[in-house]
Amino acid sequence: MFPSPKLSIACFIAILAATPALAQGLAPVPGSITYNGQPHTKLTKAPVGSTFSHRLRDAVTGHEYIEIYRILPDRSLEIVSRRRYGAFND
Repeated sequence: MFPSPKLSIACFIAILAATPALAQGLAPVPGSITYNGQPHTKLTKAPVGSTFSHRLRDAVTGHEYIEIYRILPDRSLEIVSRRRYGAFND
């Protein structure tokens, strides 16, 4: 009735292997604020953990996207979501 210990260990290892990929967030794309690395200027007045949006256009397809960034404790930026703008109208 219970799963074998080998199966449980394999599942646990698979979850641990996937965790770093999930924790890193989205990769920057051309047009993202962090595409060429973190910006040189830091947002010093915005509270840590606060979010803001950035709108960009894909040069190839012409689709517009909105990215949401979060300010981390070291004042770097993390992309937490990216959605196609106006996709519901297509």
